[in-house]
Amino acid sequence: MEGQSSDSSKRLAIPDDLIRTLAIFLVVLLHASNEALQTSSVQGTAFWWTAVVYKSLSLSCVPLFVLLSGALLLQPAKLDEPIRVFLKKRLSRIGLAFGFWSGVYLAWGFFITKTPVTLSNIGLGIVRDLLSGADYQFWFIYLLVGLYLIVPILRVVIAKGDPKIVRYLILLWFVGVIVVPLTQLVVSDSLISAVFLIGGFIGYFVLGIYLQNIKLRSALLYVLLILGIVSTVFGIWLMYYPLNALGQNNYFFDYLSINVIMGSVALFLILIKLRPDWPGNNHKASGKVVQAISKNTLPIFLFHVIILETFERGLLGFKLSFTTLNPIIEIPLLAVLTFLITLGLVLLMKQIPVLRKLIG
Repeated sequence: MEGQSSDSSKRLAIPDDLIRTLAIFLVVLLHASNEALQTSSVQGTAFWWTAVVYKSLSLSCVPLFVLLSGALLLQPAKLDEPIRVFLKKRLSRIGLAFGFWSGVYLAWGFFITKTPVTLSNIGLGIVRDLLSGADYQFWFIYLLVGLYLIVPILRVVIAKGDPKIVRYLILLWFVGVIVVPLTQLVVSDSLISAVFLIGGFIGYFVLGIYLQNIKLRSALLYVLLILGIVSTVFGIWLMYYPLNALGQNNYFFDYLSINVIMGSVALFLILIKLRPDWPGNNHKASGKVVQAISKNTLPIFLFHVIILETFERGLLGFKLSFTTLNPIIEIPLLAVLTFLITLGLVLLMKQIPVLRKLIG
């Protein structure tokens, strides 16, 4: 969610607006798929597998955001930016958005659960929201803060370090995030995690800038993308059926699984091959839509869950559910409607000066 059409992105010549737009839609599709997974068990195997496929298609959402942020923030040209200036600029924006939307979700929770609105309940809600997030999607805000805090260090490594060191860092991360979970599938108390100290999303972040110099044939990238999606579906089948004795593990749904890493990196490399101003001057209307979405990824990310819940709870007088629609139609329809309504409401809120800064 870093920046919008900044000078840095132009120098890198990557379609950052397009990447953000695709990533944020995939986030909404992912959450629509998650809701389907939670309710499809009572509907039968076909419904469940439909949700699995849609989720597999959308898992590159967060990796795309992190890859793009790394590409924009870790450029050697930004090495001289003062740490204080960098942190103030980024943290102030997400801090305001975090506070505003936490308050919105706190009020929404009272409305949905009918919990009495008392000072005690409000106080407990604020503490909970600060420590664990107002809703499940807020985890990404904590991830952003962590990445921003380490940016000044990684900028030095990227700008002044030997390229071999950068590759070594990526290799350590890749082996760690692959080996540790797989060993823990076999031995739950495995100590192998103590060996690999570089984990989490740091690898994606560094890959964002490193991949700018990687050139692979488009045909190979599409093969890797498809392989990543297919291996996700196959991996879930493997864990839920032949290897069910190990427990129904969702490793292959993890953003740091080998299948998601492969698919996400391939998709990112495919996208950065496109022209920076995609879709270009011949499609100005589409370009304006993409830019509008790109500029509002943060509020869309934080707000859309309320719209999802509105549909699922039937607060508009009707429900989008498996009882009325086949999941092959219901999941993408729910995602598209949620996305469009969220975008429309965000754009309306942006017309109010006070809200323009608060919502992100």
